[in-house]
Amino acid sequence: MNNFQDISKNREFKNRISAFLSQYGLAGLEEALNIYEDMQQMYLIKTKSSVSKIRFCEINYIEIQGHHMTIHTEQGTFQKYGSLVQELKLLSPYGFIKCNQNCIVSLHKINEIVQDDIILMDGTSIHMSRNCTPKVLMNFNRQAFSQR
Repeated sequence: MNNFQDISKNREFKNRISAFLSQYGLAGLEEALNIYEDMQQMYLIKTKSSVSKIRFCEINYIEIQGHHMTIHTEQGTFQKYGSLVQELKLLSPYGFIKCNQNCIVSLHKINEIVQDDIILMDGTSIHMSRNCTPKVLMNFNRQAFSQR
């Protein structure tokens, strides 16, 4: 018996799926599955002496000075060498956006935006540059609206 047959016999699960589909529709289910899949994706942090794996959804923001990047996560910080442009190309499909010359932030970790500052869920404040502010605000509002 496969997993789908096991699930189809579970009445409570069928009721929850039906209620979800009634409320959010098939598009909502597809979006939920995409979000879940994105949350499982792994980010590699390679240095000369080590390799670490963390989930994209655990990254709060990444800042860079020169080519030395600091990855700020829920578990602490990690260091690696690289380019912010390359990291943004890799992370933008997972909800990351440039907020100033030296920093990219996860839209999912933003709690609020006050004037030129991004306030993350953990209370961290990150300054937005004037050039990045319109794009950050637009994407933050779009994300907040799509979660309703």
